[in-house]
Amino acid sequence: MTYAIIEASGTQLRVEPGRFYDINRLAVDEDTSITIDKVLLVNDDGETSIGQPLVEGASVSGTVVRHLRGKKVIVYKMKPKKKTRKKRGHRQELTRLMIDSINIGGKTITAEDAPASSEEE
Repeated sequence: MTYAIIEASGTQLRVEPGRFYDINRLAVDEDTSITIDKVLLVNDDGETSIGQPLVEGASVSGTVVRHLRGKKVIVYKMKPKKKTRKKRGHRQELTRLMIDSINIGGKTITAEDAPASSEEE
């Protein structure tokens, strides 16, 4: 199994080639390719590269599929016996990112190159 742990928009994610992930909104247009250089760990078929704090020469490339908003979260504040109530909603602005490949030391790992999961074995 090939995966990488990256830092994008203030969060750390475990990403695999060929899958999409929702992250906090990025200031890029849709259908734009981006490269994330903040790679903290890369696992390539048991060969693990751990960065201190980042893995040198590693990057993750992906494509912005679309921008969307997350599910609504209700924030309800109440002070008992004071008749004070506040009800607010929040929807997080998100970017859907499709991971195309993981690059480490000149080697490119794509979804076709990644080994098959246990379904085929």
